[in-house]
Amino acid sequence: MGLFGNAHAVDAGEAEQEYARLLGEGERVHAAYLLIRDTLLFTDRRLILVDKQGVTGKKIEYHSLPYRSITHFAVETAGHMDLDAELKIWLSGMPVPLTKKFTKGVDIYEVQAILTQYVAR
Repeated sequence: MGLFGNAHAVDAGEAEQEYARLLGEGERVHAAYLLIRDTLLFTDRRLILVDKQGVTGKKIEYHSLPYRSITHFAVETAGHMDLDAELKIWLSGMPVPLTKKFTKGVDIYEVQAILTQYVAR
């Protein structure tokens, strides 16, 4: 698990197997990140947010965000004193961005490249 609850990369193949029931036919997970109990899945079709709720985490909400609904995004790299990088995603119809923090060990440029590949289509 990431320090201080920040996201860190997990194996995309393992995430694809674990969340296979969420995926459409032929849909592939290209990258996955774990944030304590929540998970971010970047597939070739959409961004999936797995939000485990409650004390036990047994109640789970799945958010499916088609890349076409992303109006823009920003990444902020980790600094010397700031140990985490940040991803902000603005969705159509929502004035406040979705914000996720990543540990310094995560390549935030890789996250940005994934979004660029799918949002810019």
